[in-house]
Amino acid sequence: MPSYRIIVDLSDRMLYLLDGNRVVRGYPIGIGKMVTRTPTGEFTIINKQSNPGGPYGALWMGLSKPHYGIHGTNDPSSIGREVSRGCIRMHNADVLQLSSYVPVNTRVTIRP
Repeated sequence: MPSYRIIVDLSDRMLYLLDGNRVVRGYPIGIGKMVTRTPTGEFTIINKQSNPGGPYGALWMGLSKPHYGIHGTNDPSSIGREVSRGCIRMHNADVLQLSSYVPVNTRVTIRP
């Protein structure tokens, strides 16, 4: 059975899905603006919500740090840029694919 975890690399604006120590997929992301940076550290996915509305695109995955999550976007041009209030933005198709791999309680490491 796979042992998935997520590593978010803010410096290259990529989210990596790992099975053990092997990278399974890499996805481009949008990250927090200078004044609302994406937090770094160790977190877990605590919930998932399909079609949350507003700017969150097709899916929201909440992190153990309150008010932060990994989510889709209604603005695909924001991917690859520093645009959010600290959340991690993904293309809607990417966040849906990622969500199919990772259950609630998946470990998420966000590094600078």
